[in-house]
Amino acid sequence: MSSKDDTLSEWERKQLLAALHARLFWVGEEVPYSIDIKGKKCKLHELVWSLINKDKLTDEDIKHIDTYVSYLREKEQEDENKLKTATLTKEEAKALFNETGGLLRAIMDLKDIEDGTAKEKEKEFREIFSKERVAEARRWLQFLRDTGRV
Repeated sequence: MSSKDDTLSEWERKQLLAALHARLFWVGEEVPYSIDIKGKKCKLHELVWSLINKDKLTDEDIKHIDTYVSYLREKEQEDENKLKTATLTKEEAKALFNETGGLLRAIMDLKDIEDGTAKEKEKEFREIFSKERVAEARRWLQFLRDTGRV
């Protein structure tokens, strides 16, 4: 049994729910490796990864994506309602929050895969990330020069 101090307060609950609805909050969240949907284990991370890496989606793939998105939306709503109403410890609430974020990330990834923008977004991300790494290295070198260490 949890102590009163360990129970999620209403203020903390409102903060988590507000964060779930923040624009692009799911960016950086990890797609869950495994999720229970309607009593069945789904290797969600593996599924999303295999679809991202397909050269061309079949009509059946697209049909499956629509089904997965529908199930994931149901699961996300179920988790969010539980976060809104259930008596939870802070640890349980954080785990539920993270799972919900991962579900939203999976939904967005699947939609990007379906509409064909996933590979473009990945390429764009890699280019931006690479440029940022170079810029960061230059800042470090400049810092070291300014401090006389190089």
